[in-house]
Amino acid sequence: MREASVVIAALLIGILVNGLSSANADTDPSDASVLRGMFTSLNSPAQLTNWKANDGDPCGESWKGISCKDNKVTEIEISNLGLTGNMGFQLDQLKSVTNFDISNNNLGNQLPYQLPPNVKRLNLASCGFSGQLPFSISQLTSLQYLDVSHNQIQGQLNDMFGSLSSLSTMDLSFNSMVGNLPQSFASLTSMSNMNLQNNQFTGTIDVLANLPLDKLNVENNHFTGWIPQQLKSINSLQTDGNTWNSGPAPPPPPGTPPANRPNRNRQSGGGASNGEGNGSDGGGKSGIGGGAVAGIVISILVIGAIVAFFVMKRRSRKKSTDIEKSENDMFSPLASKEVQEMKSLETSSTMSTETFETPAAVNLRPPRAPPVEFRKSLDEYDASPKPIAPPKKMNTAQISATQYSIADLQIATDSFSAENLLGEGSIGRVYRAQFEDGKVRVVKKINSTAVQYPEDFLDVVSTISQLHHANVTELVGYCSEHGQYLLIYEFHKNGSLHDFLHLSDEYTKPLTWNSRVKIALGAARALEYLHEVCSPSVVHKNFTSSNILLDSELNPHLSDCGLASLIPDEDQALNHNSGSGYGAPEVSMSGQYTIKSDVYSFGVVMLELVTGRKPFDSSRARPEQSLVRWATPQLHDIDALSKMVDPALEGLYPVKSLSRFADVIALCVQSEPEFRPPMSEVVEALVRLVQRANMSKRTTAPPGNDSADAE
Repeated sequence: MREASVVIAALLIGILVNGLSSANADTDPSDASVLRGMFTSLNSPAQLTNWKANDGDPCGESWKGISCKDNKVTEIEISNLGLTGNMGFQLDQLKSVTNFDISNNNLGNQLPYQLPPNVKRLNLASCGFSGQLPFSISQLTSLQYLDVSHNQIQGQLNDMFGSLSSLSTMDLSFNSMVGNLPQSFASLTSMSNMNLQNNQFTGTIDVLANLPLDKLNVENNHFTGWIPQQLKSINSLQTDGNTWNSGPAPPPPPGTPPANRPNRNRQSGGGASNGEGNGSDGGGKSGIGGGAVAGIVISILVIGAIVAFFVMKRRSRKKSTDIEKSENDMFSPLASKEVQEMKSLETSSTMSTETFETPAAVNLRPPRAPPVEFRKSLDEYDASPKPIAPPKKMNTAQISATQYSIADLQIATDSFSAENLLGEGSIGRVYRAQFEDGKVRVVKKINSTAVQYPEDFLDVVSTISQLHHANVTELVGYCSEHGQYLLIYEFHKNGSLHDFLHLSDEYTKPLTWNSRVKIALGAARALEYLHEVCSPSVVHKNFTSSNILLDSELNPHLSDCGLASLIPDEDQALNHNSGSGYGAPEVSMSGQYTIKSDVYSFGVVMLELVTGRKPFDSSRARPEQSLVRWATPQLHDIDALSKMVDPALEGLYPVKSLSRFADVIALCVQSEPEFRPPMSEVVEALVRLVQRANMSKRTTAPPGNDSADAE
């Protein structure tokens, strides 16, 4: 009887242990689903042993390259396996993955926007990726190692490295990146190994000067200027193949901290780091001798005496002279010089003149002097008088954009001449500007009625200057001077999507279907960033095809982001709904905008891309004047949909791709805002559309021919 009890107990223990191990083997359902989708997107390769497209247990069945902990996938290492296809669109659901290595595979196309959010080591090297570095990398705050080398990544680096203070190794080498290094590189305070070689970077490398680098390779770029003195002392520095300036470097500007490189603490087990003169003994000496201390004390006393002397002298001078000065002499020499330069510049202007009042310049003495009179060479659009602003200190500390003077902008725009006028929007005119460095920019001059006080404008500039995304037009600079408010943006040579669709001439090639999908996806990502990444969310309020600008490669850039706060909702609603065709139904009724009204406007732009029609066209028959009302009932009828397609496409589109595109439109333009999807779901739907279609081929698809789908 006793032996039987022992046997039964052993059996129960075995069952319990097996049950526990079986439970531990089950992978988190969300992780397993993502990996199954990834397997399908990679064309179900045999070299990924044990992987399955349906069911399967990545952790329990030891899928190749997968490591787990507590039923969560923590590592994905599938490099050098000859993989093709793409990585899927749900990698951001892998919350526990800290190591992701898919390097040395054949995964051409754009880098994935979705990435594991808590990854520490990310290796995407040698995969044939193109496009720009995705802005989602800016959200990987735990990232320590990033390698995207030996790809075909293009474009300028966005200012997106401000939160990557843990990043210690970054390899961007052997790509086609252009432009200056972003200022947020200065925030890479843990960076020890940086490889930027064999790109097309320009400008200086001054932003790297104070990083704790051990190794830096910037060879074979287009860098200019001088190599910062701080960098010359690092262990490994490679700088050949650039156009460095010869001769001694100019002195640093006043207020620049000493050129001392930060000390990297490499202590191990309590021992001091190796280096000359850095040994420490058991007595814990600070390394400063008694003579040095005495010298410091004497220096402090001498400096204090000098400061006291000049303070007393300044006070006595003020008593004897300042009281007798008239109020007409209140401007400092700097202000007088500025006014003289303005008058000299205005004398050569050929535009109409007008006298107006302007407050004293910021940071000068209180504005008690008589108003400065000079000829107004700006256009007369802002002729209305400005209210007198109450005294308030303006804080520009959080503005990362460059501050320009009106004189700078007058020179760049030829005194805001009509020849440089690009257009006129709801809050101001837009001019083309060419600066002395040869760069072309866009200057938006805000209407005087839109800004009541200077600090209101600076608040807007502060907000816009913090918007950084590959598909959002970058703010380069601003001007707040003499009652004028101007914004300076990057310039995109292909103009707006509206012009491309509706004002094309015989010299302009029509947009292909692939280009239209690419534009829709980029614009969707811009709105996703504004709505779901920015905190608080940014409602655009004026999402139109005119505000989608196209660069030389037809990448979209959303403009006027963050400017809607300059116009009350009621006025904005009036502008947006008076025959524009973009306004959501609830806006016309309440005048209130939400992110859901942006989603509706996005759906209207998608309709423009499909049909080539304007959102509202009074020249058409009455039933066809409103694009949404005319097109919506036909979106789920493939025959009717094929007849709606822009004739400029000449039938060159995949029919199933068109159908899925129409499905997204139908969701976005629903009359009830609560039923419209968030932009993240729109982005996922468009990414799936791109992945399912062979975007590298143009397929002839006569209307109604399903066989022409490029899947």
